[in-house]
Amino acid sequence: MNIPQSTPLPLDYAERVYAGWLGKCIGVRFGAPLESWTYETIRDHLGELEWYAREDQGKIFKPDDDTAVPMILIRACQDYGVLPTAEQLGQTVLNYAADQRGSFWWGGYGVSTEHTAYLNLANGIPAPRSGSVLQNGATVAEQIGGQIFSDIWGLIAPNDPAGAAELAERASSVTHGGSGIYGGRFIASLVSAAFSESDPRQLIEIGLAQIPADSEYTRVVRAVCGYHAENPGDWRTAFASLKANFGYDRYPGVVHIIPNAGVVALGLLYGEGDFSKTIRITNMCGWDTDCNVGNVGAILGVAVGLDGIDRRWRDPMNDLLVAASVIGTRNLMTISNCADLFVNIGRQRCGLPVETPPRYHFRYPGSTSNFEADGERGRPIHLEQAVVVGEPALRVSIRKMNRKGEIRLFTRTVYHPSELSSNSYSAQFTPLIYPGQTVRARLYLPEDSPTEVRAGLYVYDTYSRTYHQAEASPLTPGQWHTLTYTIPAQTDAYLSQVGVVLRSLGDEWTIGSVALAELDWDGAPDYRTTFAYERPETGAISGWTHLRGYWRLEKDDSGTTAFHGSGVAESEAYTGDINWTDYTVTAEFIPLVGDHHHLNARVQGALRSYVFGLAPGGRFAAYKKDGQYTELGSAPFAWQHGKRYHLTITAQGEALTAEIRGDDGAAANLICGGEHDPYLSGQVGFSTWYGSHTRYLSLEVRPAGGG
Repeated sequence: MNIPQSTPLPLDYAERVYAGWLGKCIGVRFGAPLESWTYETIRDHLGELEWYAREDQGKIFKPDDDTAVPMILIRACQDYGVLPTAEQLGQTVLNYAADQRGSFWWGGYGVSTEHTAYLNLANGIPAPRSGSVLQNGATVAEQIGGQIFSDIWGLIAPNDPAGAAELAERASSVTHGGSGIYGGRFIASLVSAAFSESDPRQLIEIGLAQIPADSEYTRVVRAVCGYHAENPGDWRTAFASLKANFGYDRYPGVVHIIPNAGVVALGLLYGEGDFSKTIRITNMCGWDTDCNVGNVGAILGVAVGLDGIDRRWRDPMNDLLVAASVIGTRNLMTISNCADLFVNIGRQRCGLPVETPPRYHFRYPGSTSNFEADGERGRPIHLEQAVVVGEPALRVSIRKMNRKGEIRLFTRTVYHPSELSSNSYSAQFTPLIYPGQTVRARLYLPEDSPTEVRAGLYVYDTYSRTYHQAEASPLTPGQWHTLTYTIPAQTDAYLSQVGVVLRSLGDEWTIGSVALAELDWDGAPDYRTTFAYERPETGAISGWTHLRGYWRLEKDDSGTTAFHGSGVAESEAYTGDINWTDYTVTAEFIPLVGDHHHLNARVQGALRSYVFGLAPGGRFAAYKKDGQYTELGSAPFAWQHGKRYHLTITAQGEALTAEIRGDDGAAANLICGGEHDPYLSGQVGFSTWYGSHTRYLSLEVRPAGGG
């Protein structure tokens, strides 16, 4: 992203943001296997861990609250503007976190700080009271979460420690109070200051200027600075003093912020500005390792930039971040996606226009955007980010490709939770791409390549184990090519890969390469699912997330599988992309028990949605949720339990039209739209409320108007 020289943003702002978030993700992954270990346990049973532990070999690194929660909080800047209030940040948590599932540690009310604050918010206690000492007591309010979620505010407010600290205080106050807020202010200000200051001691002083001088947080950080001054070459002696004077035994609760704040300061000072040394020392200290190492990784990532981060930390990441919100398409992101989001918010803070980069690009040095390569009678031997003919791209090096062999360069568009190293944060995924959408890519073939190389875009359907591919196009050596492919409409598909397939129709291609500059897609989906191939996953089924309720697959007497939902309150499940705009969605369902059986459209999270469906009193009703559901209108419709119904909603512009009909020919219609602040995009979903039980037989999503 180009930064004008007249802007207050650093000229290398985008790259430094990417380095900072990459450093955060590296630190979390490095520290995660040792979480809650003590220094002595690590020393006696592991020694000094130099690189990643082997815990997740062959698996995708799991979601972690240290990165999952910031990716929820930052959405407040999209939804409410770049200076969201504490109350708006609290609403953001309620909107994007599932009800007591995913993203946070749900350890119980009065035990887990975040669980306590969430239930406060859900029961009408707004932020900042929701996380305050006054509401929850110091033991709960002053745990570690206030600082571990706060790096992002420094990333969007470069060279503005006070502004970053203010944002962090607003966000931290949703769930924390007292020292929990001071920790957020401290970390955010260090990340912000690291854009122009790299000396750890100076960074610490900048951070301390943002919190009260007489606070316990300042006291522990000052004490660590004193230990360092007395023993500048011996971090172990300093840690022994930290443990003796500020250890876990001196503070109540599960993971208090103060001992871990001391570890962050210690790691920064003794790491001496070296990324690897800093995260290794911080990790070796033990306690809340993923949190502490993630914080120092973010600070040092910004301070030293990409050149200061060893490739051995980066390569296993493959630029991938897994999260655990209720929006399934936001649970599979690249680190580049995250950096693009942060950079655009940083630009907005400065009054600069936002940019819309392609979904997959390679503008950040070393970025790979979670791409892989494999071949059949073709051998891709290396993937790397490179500048090719003046453009940043992903270059795949080819050792050999036989005549009619092929090489596939692709990225995953959905995962199963079983593919993760663990899933303690209950991640659920919906595919990023769907039948009916149009894919585009830009590809370069070097001048010395054979003239008989062909390329085509493709997707892979896991359920049918089928590759769907565009007709191959010839590639001219020495030129960039734009490839386009509209995925055909499908039934019961689950698209898990998208990419480019290469073939050589001439003689063996012995040595060469090809470069991908970008890949993206858009358009309305065009598919139908009968739930014949879905499988149970994390409290719901593959391809769906859920807010609350009991969602499962069941077979009827004929052996037909359907998607069942039941539960108390507003039990809802979602699929699709939050960015879908105009579409027609149809559900076939049978109400079994209760008074509310619905289909959702334009779902923008747990607090924002349209719903149409069967309602009490023999009605067909429409609702809009803006925090709470409000009925928009209804029509008489004498429905019965055990009967089959077909419900269709067309969302086009501000207008929503819906029709319901039964197998007996009865029908009703509703038209909504034009209300204040309409929702113009969102997912689709099912709702079964207040003790109801609904059997959903199929779901179909098509372009609005049939086009």
